Formats: sequence, C-alpha cells, structure tokens
Amino acid sequence: MIQLSNLHKGFGPKKVLDGVNLTIGRGESMVIIGGSGTGKSVLLKCVLGLMIQDSGIITLDGQDTSTVERDAFLARFGMLFQGGALFDSLPVWQNVAFRLLRGSLARPKREAREIAIEKLRRVGLKPDVADLFPSELSGGMQKRVGLARATAAEPEIIFFDEPTTGLDPIMSGVINDLIREIVEEMGATAMTITHDMSSVRVIADKVAMLHAGRIQWTGPVENMDNSGDPYVSQFISGSADGPIESVR
Repeated sequence: MIQLSNLHKGFGPKKVLDGVNLTIGRGESMVIIGGSGTGKSVLLKCVLGLMIQDSGIITLDGQDTSTVERDAFLARFGMLFQGGALFDSLPVWQNVAFRLLRGSLARPKREAREIAIEKLRRVGLKPDVADLFPSELSGGMQKRVGLARATAAEPEIIFFDEPTTGLDPIMSGVINDLIREIVEEMGATAMTITHDMSSVRVIADKVAMLHAGRIQWTGPVENMDNSGDPYVSQFISGSADGPIESVR
C-alpha cells in the first residue's frame, strides 16, 4: 500500500532521515517507534506531502506520490493529530464532519451531522456531545472526537500521531483499544508513530524502529521482545545502558 524507498530529509546540516526503506501492506497496522527527535513526525509529514523529501521515492499503490493530484490523494487519508487539533470555534459535530462539509467529499449538512453523530457514538460519545465546543470537553473526550473525525470520511489509510499523549493510563488503554477495533472494522491501512509501548502492543501488526535516520529493525509485533536487536531491546526496556545514547 505504502512504500518508502531510500528516503532522505535534512534541515541544513542536520540529517533527519538518512535512507529510510519501509513497506506497509494493505490493511496492515504499522507502528513506528523511536526516541524523541528521531524523525518520526518528519517521516509522517513526508508521506502526506506536508514536507518534501530531499531524495527518495514514496509510492501509494505503486504510484509515485509526487505525481498524484493532491486533493484526490489526501481524500484517501484520515489523521489523528497528537494534540487533538480540534477547531475551537466549531461545535463537535462540525469538527467531526469537517471534510464532509467541504470539497470533493461534501455531503448535505443534515447527512454530515448524522454521520458525525454515528462516528461519535462509535467512539463512546453520546449525541448530546455533538453541539458542545471542544473547550467543554476533557482531554480524553477531545481525543475521541479526533478519532471520530479521522474516520468520518471512511479513509483507506489512517495516520495516528502519538495517539495517547497527555492521557492517563486508563484513558490511554481505552483509546488504544478503540483504534485497534476501528482500524480492523474499516479494513484500513494504519501508520502510527509513538514512543508509548502500551500503544505498540495493542495497535501494531508490525513494528519498525527509527534510529539515526534509518529503520533499525522491522518485524511482527510478537517478535519485538526477542528481536535480537540491541537498539530495540534498549528502547522497549527503557534502559539507560545500550547503544542509544542518553543525556545524563
């Protein structure tokens, strides 16, 4: 579904991506792990075309993404942003139905609202939430609204950027379970970036570790604990000792 071939991206003298190669199969849930500042978000933005790689090729269904029509390309994606990124001036239902109210995916307003309420129900929120504003919601509820918005247009591919950031362990578990259930129900291809190992173990079919600008290891999530890779072992154990340098 998605293939990254020898991807490079730098900012001035700093190389962030230094030859990334990765394949994500159709209907697969790939989770990319790695420490802060290792380029996970840059990688995601390059796939979406929000940043342009310095070199290398990104293909979607075998087609070079640099040659596709942007609106049609982006219509295939849903996105759950790290900070929720809800529009403060819009009620919840309009946040969820944002893509259904404009552009090529536009639906009649009543239909868009009905879809939004159904998507809210799917993430455990009642219809009376639809007319509230984001400022009236807790952090966990805002994250659920973000998840509802990510799935409202029935995308083929969904990206999750640190989906449990800022949530307590119980709510993190709820969000992880919802993501897994919804991705499976939709048959969507998923790409998640996180450093939360509890998320990895629930969401992932496969795991890829990004370190020093390259994919250090990739494989099925069930092989992660016995990967034999010292970088992966240090990261998942949270040890200060190992090949990953820590600030002391």
